[in-house]
Amino acid sequence: MILVTGGAGYIGSHTVKELLRAGYEVVVVDDLSSGHRQFVLTKHFVRADIRNRQALREVFERHPIEAVMHFAALTSVPESVADPGRYYDVNLLGSLNLLEAMRAFGVKRIVFSSSAAVYGDPEKIPIPEDHPTRPKSPYGKSKLMFEEILADYAQAYGFFFVSLRYFNAAGSDPEGEIGEWHEPERHLIPIVLEVALGKRPYVEIFGTDYATPDGTGVRDYIHVVDLARAHVLALKRLERGGESKVYNLGIGRGYSVREVIAVCRKVTGRKIPVQEGPRRPGDPAVLVADPTRAQKELGWKPQYTTLEPIVETAWQWMLKISSKTFKCP
Repeated sequence: MILVTGGAGYIGSHTVKELLRAGYEVVVVDDLSSGHRQFVLTKHFVRADIRNRQALREVFERHPIEAVMHFAALTSVPESVADPGRYYDVNLLGSLNLLEAMRAFGVKRIVFSSSAAVYGDPEKIPIPEDHPTRPKSPYGKSKLMFEEILADYAQAYGFFFVSLRYFNAAGSDPEGEIGEWHEPERHLIPIVLEVALGKRPYVEIFGTDYATPDGTGVRDYIHVVDLARAHVLALKRLERGGESKVYNLGIGRGYSVREVIAVCRKVTGRKIPVQEGPRRPGDPAVLVADPTRAQKELGWKPQYTTLEPIVETAWQWMLKISSKTFKCP
């Protein structure tokens, strides 16, 4: 059985779906602070905060856990800058509780949801895994710190891990069963689509003076289903006895904020007003992955390699949850 922390959230729920499709039995632990109960696709669900040590121990006592996929975390860069203590509490102390529960019950394989935020301002594009790590935000620092903790646990306690540094997750389940749904929404593509639906008056562009072709930030957008499939491949690598490793996940191409808005206008056929604002603290100008290692060693190949079909799945999900027939939990 695979334990998935944060399995009611955006990326976690899509990964649970891929795990179930691959024949795994899954138990989800999520406190539902940002996830959704109806996104839990397995019958095994425990509502718990990873900072609760006893709750975690009970999960391991009740279920035959063989490996862990760890998604539970706070994820907003601007919020982490404003409230770093909360981010270190959840992303580090909570994650340490998880490792200690694993150690107590002899579970030594973990796939970790890391982030491109560990790199900071890149020295070269695309970014390889051996690029210097200089995170600009407490969020990015918390991810890098936990990667280092995993390496220490691997050396001292015989753990095996895969750390997946993904770039900007986007899109939704093409079957429409689950999708991207944050409250409040902070991610660019769904925000732009909310403007297209008339739920927001405009898209605010944070920073127009970056050293990029159109002055706006550039990001590598990867479909959430491609991310989920990479997690399953990472788990299989560990099951085969593969060594601990770090992998980038992205399509290897960047899109600026203005380009994202243009694609959303094309997909939706709607006007999307914009308003320009200052940069946000902690945001690098460009983040684009070099995914070569994951492709070679995991056998991973993204199915969505351009932005338009990614936005199309996001738009179909947005239309669904905006319809009168969609029932909120």
